[in-house]
Amino acid sequence: MTRLVLVHGIAQQHKGPRTLLADWYPGLTDGVILAGAALEERDVTMAFYGDLFRPVGHRGLGEPELDASDVDEGLERDLLLAWWRAAAQMESRVPGPDTAARGRTPYLVQRALDALSHSAFFAGIGERMLISDARQVRRYFTEPDLRRAIQARFLAALTDRTEVVVAHSLGSVVAYEALCAHPQVPDLTLVTLGSPLAVRGLVLDRLLPPPRDGRGRWPAPVRGWTNIADRGDVVALAKDLAPVFGHRVTDVLVHNGARAHDVRPYLTARETGQAIASALRTPAAE
Repeated sequence: MTRLVLVHGIAQQHKGPRTLLADWYPGLTDGVILAGAALEERDVTMAFYGDLFRPVGHRGLGEPELDASDVDEGLERDLLLAWWRAAAQMESRVPGPDTAARGRTPYLVQRALDALSHSAFFAGIGERMLISDARQVRRYFTEPDLRRAIQARFLAALTDRTEVVVAHSLGSVVAYEALCAHPQVPDLTLVTLGSPLAVRGLVLDRLLPPPRDGRGRWPAPVRGWTNIADRGDVVALAKDLAPVFGHRVTDVLVHNGARAHDVRPYLTARETGQAIASALRTPAAE
């Protein structure tokens, strides 16, 4: 019986639903316990779509070779530059972009990648992985068949007993769009973690359904929505969703430490546990 559905973000292509659930579940239960509730693993399902981004076999080792010259002129470039600007504002060790709006794409992107290598936020993420991460976001928004396949994975995880959806990063976009497109889904509570949904130009304006007069549509199946963000999360560039999606969104700030976008400190936060526990007040039926 699935009472809670988890939806992951980018860079999970080498994992699987059970592997990822095993990684998320301890943090999830820690947050719920802090809120004075409990959650059994049988009640939780991971809506997994990472394999849809997994590269086909090739002769090289690891990820395909990518460098600044491979970065798409559109969304991939714009994402990397936005992450650079945000990291430079938050961390003194990260050199700023200065006139980042001008210059050839490979040059600007290489500067961005070099600067981000000094960021605590992106510590341990190599150049190829940064490009790959931006590419996954671009592919979601520009490849309709892939977008539908990812949303289908999420919808397949829902049951008539699902009470809560917890969605991280790009997963919040997947859940939002799928719930908007399927108003017949039974009512549930949405909890978004490190969500980029309100980032204008990069995400908000690419949503389906598109925003109207700068305001996003409320997903019909959602009876309550809590959005949780770390002030230093450079992926969730717009921390508050209520100004875009309506006053029914409850925006909450947390502190996740250096790895502000990592899902695990989001899950262990008392605020996340409280949002989940309040939606699971009714005990599961035997």
